[in-house]
Amino acid sequence: MFSRASYRQRLIAALVFFVIVGSFTALWVIGHYNITLWPFVCGFRQLYGLPCPTCGYTTAGMAFAQGQVIRSFYVQPAAAFFCMLAVMVSFFAFLVAVFGVYSPAFERRIVTLKLRYIFAAIVLVVAAGWFVTFARAILHSI
Repeated sequence: MFSRASYRQRLIAALVFFVIVGSFTALWVIGHYNITLWPFVCGFRQLYGLPCPTCGYTTAGMAFAQGQVIRSFYVQPAAAFFCMLAVMVSFFAFLVAVFGVYSPAFERRIVTLKLRYIFAAIVLVVAAGWFVTFARAILHSI
């Protein structure tokens, strides 16, 4: 069931782990020190007066990185879901990188998933998150 990870697999896992941890660290710093990332107004919001599909992702990511998981789900459920997924991926990447624990069965399961199904799942999660923020914007405008 489990085998030893090769040097290359461990290196890739370490890179994945550090990219995810670095991203959450950057989001924490941005949120903690109130750093403005994008000084411009969203073009979609300017054009239509409604939130764009990724509206609230950075805010939700900053809340998640600061440990405010419930607030993160409230701000943008899709972003919070992707943050939870990133935490799980970083945990497994840590196991592979540090301990060399590797599951070929897990890799086979991921490889057998068709790319179109993964893409469809991502689109579905983003659409569901957009629906929530869209509905919230409509309700606040009434």
